[in-house]
Amino acid sequence: MQKGKPFRKIVFHSTGPYPFHAPSHIAAPLLSRKQAKLIAIVCWIAFAVIAAGIASNALIGFDVTGMLIWRDAHLLPTGPYALYGLAVSLTALGGVLLRSVITVAAALVLWRLKRGHAAVRFLLTVVSGSLFGLLVKFAVERPRPQIVPHLVHASGSSFPSGHSLNSALLYITMALVFGAFAQSRALRGGLVAGAVLLSLAIAWSRVWLGVHWPSDVVAGLLAGTAWAFGAAALFQKIDAAASPGGSKATAER
Repeated sequence: MQKGKPFRKIVFHSTGPYPFHAPSHIAAPLLSRKQAKLIAIVCWIAFAVIAAGIASNALIGFDVTGMLIWRDAHLLPTGPYALYGLAVSLTALGGVLLRSVITVAAALVLWRLKRGHAAVRFLLTVVSGSLFGLLVKFAVERPRPQIVPHLVHASGSSFPSGHSLNSALLYITMALVFGAFAQSRALRGGLVAGAVLLSLAIAWSRVWLGVHWPSDVVAGLLAGTAWAFGAAALFQKIDAAASPGGSKATAER
C-alpha cells in the first residue's frame, strides 16, 4: 500500500429482505419474493395436511412405525452410546436456552455492525414464529408419545415440536440474514442448505430420544420453514412498496 493512502472501505451488500447498507448497490436476493412466498405456501399446505391427519388419527401407523423402527426389544434406540451424546447435543441446539442465547447474540452482532433494521426484522421473525408455535401447542394439546422411554426430560404438548419449529425458524432466518454478507450466491445457498440440514438433525434427535412423534417434528419443520420464508417474502414486499419502481420490479421477479 502506498504511503498516505487510506484503507479501502469495505461495503457489505444486501441480498434481499434484510438490508445491510444503502439500497444503491442491492445485490440480487437468493430467492425472489415469489419464490420465497411459494416455499412458504407449500410448507403451510403440507403442515395443514399433517394437522388434519393427526386430528383424524390417519397418521397413527406412520408415527408408531417411526418411533419403533430403530429400537431394540427393550424399546431403546440401537447404535453406539456416542449416538446418544450426539442426539442430546443436537436437541440442545433446539432448546430454549441455546436458541435464546444465539438469537440475542445474532441481534447484537447486527446492531454492532450498525444494521439495526436487519436486527429488528430478525427479532420480529424469530419471536413471532415462536409465539405462533406456542399458540398451536396450546390449541392442539397433543400428548407426547408414551410407547417408548423418554431419554431426556420433556414437558408440554407434543404438536408441533417446538425444537423442530424454532430450529428451522431461527437457523434459516439467520442464514438469510447473515448470507447478505456473502458475495457468492453459492455460499448464500450453502448457508440456507446448512441451516435446513441442522434443523433436520435436531428434529431427528427429538424422535430418537422418544419425546416426539415423527409427525410432530415434520410439522414443526414445515411451520418454521414457512414462517422464515414467509417473513422474507413479506419484507421484500414492504421494501418494494417503499422503493422506486425499478426496485419494486426487481422484488416482484
